[in-house]
Amino acid sequence: MSRHTHPDAHPDDPHYVSRSGWLRAAVLGANDGIVSVASLIVGVAASGTDHAAVMLAGLAGLSAGALSMAAGEYVSVSSQSDIERADIRRERQALDENPHVELEELAGIYVERGLAPDTAMLVARELTEHDALGAHIRDELGLSDVTSANPIQAAFTSALTFSVAGAVPLIGAAVSHTGNIVAIVWIATLISLSLLGAIGAVVGGAPIGRAVLRVLFWGSFAMAVTAGIGRIFGIAAGG
Repeated sequence: MSRHTHPDAHPDDPHYVSRSGWLRAAVLGANDGIVSVASLIVGVAASGTDHAAVMLAGLAGLSAGALSMAAGEYVSVSSQSDIERADIRRERQALDENPHVELEELAGIYVERGLAPDTAMLVARELTEHDALGAHIRDELGLSDVTSANPIQAAFTSALTFSVAGAVPLIGAAVSHTGNIVAIVWIATLISLSLLGAIGAVVGGAPIGRAVLRVLFWGSFAMAVTAGIGRIFGIAAGG
């Protein structure tokens, strides 16, 4: 993909979209780490299992979850990257075989965006002379350096944030006694989810209240479901 250096009108206040790639992976990994590990711990603890077994389950969930997040992100983002590269190859071939058709297509895109036909053709010609492939990648395919898929970055970010965030409910379980694990982990999870929602909203330029309520609702729902399942199986196992 073509890359160009250009001045930024506000270098001290970058666009939030420039953070979308790593922010999505970071928020997804952290949220999944907190909710997954907390729900697992709460479910196991609600079944009446002893403290050691709860900790073992939490550690296993943290390790497996981080690896799963890394693998899942790498595979999914790699697939996206493969699609992007395939489209770029097709566009390069089309430019080699039918440059005039591609020029008309580019001008048509600018007309649809509001330029007069003559102006659109002038812009299309100048951009084609400067960097034809780059113009089509950006304006026809909608790809840019910001939105381009980065599998390694996504995998590393997700695994790291999953591990760090998932350690919060695990630490809560470690400092708890068998009788109050569920309560301590629940409280620790809600606090950490609130912070995560607020941080994600601030970094992404979104409303804080809505982001916090969203993660609190789904986190509480997940823990409630696993706690109920653990309680049911614990009663059944106890006869």
